[in-house]
Amino acid sequence: MRCFVSVDLPSSLADAVADVQAPFADCAGLRLTDPTQAHCTLKFLGDTAPDRVDSIETALETAVDDAGVDPFDCTVGGLGVFPSMAYISVVWAGVRAGAGDSELTALADAVEAELTALGFDPADHDFTPHTTLARMDDARDKQRVQRRVRETDPTVGTFQVDGVRLTQSTLTDEGPVYETVSEITL
Repeated sequence: MRCFVSVDLPSSLADAVADVQAPFADCAGLRLTDPTQAHCTLKFLGDTAPDRVDSIETALETAVDDAGVDPFDCTVGGLGVFPSMAYISVVWAGVRAGAGDSELTALADAVEAELTALGFDPADHDFTPHTTLARMDDARDKQRVQRRVRETDPTVGTFQVDGVRLTQSTLTDEGPVYETVSEITL
């Protein structure tokens, strides 16, 4: 099973995510994500044997304890891209500075440490708290995407983070389907 660890945005913000995606809807080569599945990935695990779920859950419980954060508010807004404006593969909404970013980073760092200790590959980049809005399949409208990212500073909204989820991702022709395997509360 293909898995990742995340903090999920509540369904009440799905319309706000869709509103932030709307200016990109007509950009050729850009594929919008499902706003009802918006989340901040703390760690991508990839293909994971089902018999590892118990040890992953234990590691996540330890990570949540080690992070030392209580439930907190998080504000998602502003736009960015990965890996760079010159070569865009992902368009994202970030977590506003001072609005849950340090708590999310503490969670991500603790999750990274625990799951790397279990043998999962270490991250090959610094953690940037964000939710993916779109993926760029080709560069036909790259300049339009660049302009809209530079000219727009939306706020998706604020929500309370009260746990982390181990999520299974099943890839389909219509896009990924996510299923919560387990949730560890803060």
